[in-house]
Amino acid sequence: MKFLRNGWVRAAIVVVAAAGVVALLWWRGPAWSGVAKAFTAVEWRWVAAAVGLNLLSVLMRAIAWRTVIVQAAPPPHPSFPLVFSAFSVGLFANAVLPGRIGELARVAVLTRRMPPQEGMWARLLGTVFAHRVFDLVAVMGLIGYVVATARIPDWAVTSLIAVVVAGVTLFTIAVVGARDNRMAGVPEGLGAVRKVVRLARYGLGVMRRPAAAAVACLFQVLGWTCQLFAVYTTMRAFGIHEALPAAGLVLVLMNVATLFPLWPGNVGLVQAAVALPLFQYYGVAKANGIAFGFGLQAIEASVGVGVGLLFLAREGLSFAMLRVMPDMAQAEVPEDAEPAEPPAEAEAAHTHARVSG
Repeated sequence: MKFLRNGWVRAAIVVVAAAGVVALLWWRGPAWSGVAKAFTAVEWRWVAAAVGLNLLSVLMRAIAWRTVIVQAAPPPHPSFPLVFSAFSVGLFANAVLPGRIGELARVAVLTRRMPPQEGMWARLLGTVFAHRVFDLVAVMGLIGYVVATARIPDWAVTSLIAVVVAGVTLFTIAVVGARDNRMAGVPEGLGAVRKVVRLARYGLGVMRRPAAAAVACLFQVLGWTCQLFAVYTTMRAFGIHEALPAAGLVLVLMNVATLFPLWPGNVGLVQAAVALPLFQYYGVAKANGIAFGFGLQAIEASVGVGVGLLFLAREGLSFAMLRVMPDMAQAEVPEDAEPAEPPAEAEAAHTHARVSG
């Protein structure tokens, strides 16, 4: 909607949302001295395990993205270290900046280090879309697990239904778009969403390779599984000894709370979304739940921000450069009507699917 493009309107939405979070934590929150006390009892060996699992999750998801890239782009393909570097920079950008700047940041890192090729920006941006489609497959699996094993707060049900509907829709679009390589072009001036749809078709080669698609999906699922156990070990660090379904509920609700990034990390909103259901369904003290929410977000940020900063410096980029990344509406759209099949990919179509190493 056009009114959402107005900076004052967006600022007002953020202020209202922040005020609501502050009011929620004030009226239904714990004594903050109890939150501070909860941090003094943290078991740091579990924290270390959670950090390691989050790092392993990033590695798994980076492997999945490279699998998608190999199917979409002609050789030479980027090495895994380069893909991991770009993916880490993207995580950092998503963690410290509002919106989804990180998706464009990781494409920018790759295009700077790869040989110039016409339409490569569009192909790589398309691989981000395809990668997110596999992300949705893992998310829907997690939602199914939580629905079957735990209780879902009423306020989250609508968002989860929207996620499932969006996931099914996007997956269908990706599969149909990959099979029909004659998708109609999108006229200029029709908005960022339609432009993204047009760009997405340039990265859907993996959808025409069942074996490679299965590998990409597998690594995405493994990445989310690592995150699930990272939440579980963080609960142990804060003395919350609940079963794995409780960790699944926390992971789902944390992602619901960050579905619309109003400010970096949606700090405060995440803690409320996590602590209140833990108190209501599992009897976890609010102070401990709030402390756990801050600790969990800090652990995830320590990987995204820490590793991201390391690779940001390695790539010779700065935080200021991330802030001026182009948005989707400014992304390059190749003039050719149809995305050409990469030569190596066309040859492989007659033999077998290529899988990233």
